[in-house]
Amino acid sequence: MNKAIQLQNSASGAMSKPKKQKSIVWQRIKRNKEIYLLILPVIIYYILFHYKPMYGVVIAFQDFRPRKGISGSEWVGLENFMTFFKSIYFGRLIRNTLRISLSTLIFGFPAPIILALMINELRSKYFARFVQTITYMPHFISLVVICAMIRDFVKSNGVITQLLVALFGYDGKDLLSKASAFVPIYVISNIWQGVGWGSIVYLAALTAIDPQLYEAAEVDGCSTRWKKIIHITLPCLLPTIIIMFIMRMGQIMSVGYEKIILLYNEGIYETADVISTYVYRMGIVNRQYSFSAAVGLFNSVINFALVILANKISRAVSETSLW
Repeated sequence: MNKAIQLQNSASGAMSKPKKQKSIVWQRIKRNKEIYLLILPVIIYYILFHYKPMYGVVIAFQDFRPRKGISGSEWVGLENFMTFFKSIYFGRLIRNTLRISLSTLIFGFPAPIILALMINELRSKYFARFVQTITYMPHFISLVVICAMIRDFVKSNGVITQLLVALFGYDGKDLLSKASAFVPIYVISNIWQGVGWGSIVYLAALTAIDPQLYEAAEVDGCSTRWKKIIHITLPCLLPTIIIMFIMRMGQIMSVGYEKIILLYNEGIYETADVISTYVYRMGIVNRQYSFSAAVGLFNSVINFALVILANKISRAVSETSLW
């Protein structure tokens, strides 16, 4: 009899628990309604411009005809994906995308960290602010203007080309006419454009380090600033570095098409043509909407898988992860 009563009580308790939690959540929302109202425009923005358009990805599995629309177009299954995999451009696009993206990751990812550490070590606060301002500036310049400047610097009589002629005996040709020079130009200009802006996150993380850790390190024998960087600053910065690295992994297969389109030409397609520019040409120029959507979807799925993998590895190795 007593056991039956206990079972009844536990069952009623399990049913009332979700109701209680729901009531607590609703009370919190009512208590902080002003804060939730502030975030409401952001939620609406993401629903309208990021989640609702995702419905259109179904055209990757259709022979999409604008006149018939999504509901009236014929379904073709994985035909568009198979066409891409068998295309003569598939290998070149994957190779170029990975080459540019990995080069940017290897050389570009550490650059903001190094800059933040250097700024953090400056004794003069005025000079530190001056360096920050100078390095932030390229981020606020329009990409079109940035690409026009790059084109001007590397043309046959440009500053960088003439510098290479004087220092290394370069033949003086426009650097953007050489396929082998495109990746270095893209990576270096990317670092110049984003190093200052990217260092903001790390500078913010550096301000959160407890000064007592440095004092304790001095007592333990870390007398030089280099030793303090190695034993205190970098370990404290490591969680931020890992989080930023995981987020960066989600963009491995996504090289921004705007900058490449503004810089490349048909003569250097061999090294400059990437998946995103191919999607642009197929979708906008050649009007192969379904094929373009299939290539873009393939790209996004690979990026999603890389983020999951990087997060899983990070959680297993360092116990730091996005989720």
